[in-house]
Amino acid sequence: MNPQTNPLLFLPDMQPDELHYVQTLTRDLSPNQLQQFAYLYRTKRKDSQTILIVALAGFIGFAGIHRFILGQIGMGILYFLTLGLCGIGTIVDLINARSMANEYNQQQAIETMRMVQMGVR
Repeated sequence: MNPQTNPLLFLPDMQPDELHYVQTLTRDLSPNQLQQFAYLYRTKRKDSQTILIVALAGFIGFAGIHRFILGQIGMGILYFLTLGLCGIGTIVDLINARSMANEYNQQQAIETMRMVQMGVR
């Protein structure tokens, strides 16, 4: 792969599955567009370890904060009011933190790609 078109140079903290998704999504971008994509995407993406740590905070009284971070406001309110669905929802989210972050990041990558293609700066 050409070093100029490798998003890993712009986003070194991506996991391999996320990198593959981003490379597939951005394969037709010019180096300038790719750099713009990487800058915008870096500001939007969430790290799965951060989501895991924040979900752990659900056990000390802050249930649902990770859902707010992922843009799931309704679920965040539900988790907050039910103490993480009595803790069971929080446990499930701890197990699924990586996939939740990946799903969120894929949505953000698609949104960022649309912005770059429209020429948004």
